[in-house]
Amino acid sequence: MKINNIEDKKRIVDSWFDYLQNQITSQFFDLETNLSKSSKKIFINEWKKDNPKQGGGKSILMKDGKIFDKVGINKSTVSGIFKKKFRKNILGADKNGKYWASGVSVVAHMKNPHIPALHFNTRFIVTSAEWFGGGIDATPCIQDKNEAEFFHKKLKQLCIKNKKNYRKYKNWCDKYFFLEHRNEPRGIGGIFFDYEKNNWIKNFCFIRDVGLTFIELARDLILRKNKRSWTKYEKEKQLLKRGRYVEFNLLYDRGTKFGLNSGGNIKSILMSLPPEAKWE
Repeated sequence: MKINNIEDKKRIVDSWFDYLQNQITSQFFDLETNLSKSSKKIFINEWKKDNPKQGGGKSILMKDGKIFDKVGINKSTVSGIFKKKFRKNILGADKNGKYWASGVSVVAHMKNPHIPALHFNTRFIVTSAEWFGGGIDATPCIQDKNEAEFFHKKLKQLCIKNKKNYRKYKNWCDKYFFLEHRNEPRGIGGIFFDYEKNNWIKNFCFIRDVGLTFIELARDLILRKNKRSWTKYEKEKQLLKRGRYVEFNLLYDRGTKFGLNSGGNIKSILMSLPPEAKWE
């Protein structure tokens, strides 16, 4: 099967991201309500750009639960023209600066400090070029060698299944999620990729698998440690690690910069920040 029409590609991707957002939301809500025996509300913010014809998105938030301190599940599909000073940062953003972009991003900050914070995103961007990007990574505040091995094994299997270069993506993730001003990694890494553009169908199948793997991984990691008790000291360690998370997202995160430079919704862009954090 060949799909050469760019409008068909956009339609297919946009539909998949709608479905993926719903699936992630459903699983996280089920985990919160079934495991914790609590009834939590889902907060939904649907937004449009100043020019409604340029699209918008939907942000879904759960907070103050017994599983999640805060989890945001964002989906957006937007178009427009990049600011001139930002065009050099985007592949294919030529003189006219036109773009179309769709994607899903998730950041989950857990109540239990034994469960790592989780980040996921997949996206499809169209300028004069077109490509997929995304990744999955984890940020624990309490190191667990067995958990890290399990996490990376699942991601390696994902890449092998899709004939992708796991080592390349892992190294890219390690390099990207690094706080240069502190000379330390944000977490235990994962996979990160961008500019996947050589075979649209294979790459679309890959980003679908990345989304489904995230759903599976998130559930497994939560179920492994959801019932483990923690101390005040361990919660303090989590809050300090969240401080590092804030620093990375505000200083380095490409998704944050892209959102701010493409007319995104400020509340949705900053929803990745934890509800509470500390610094030494």
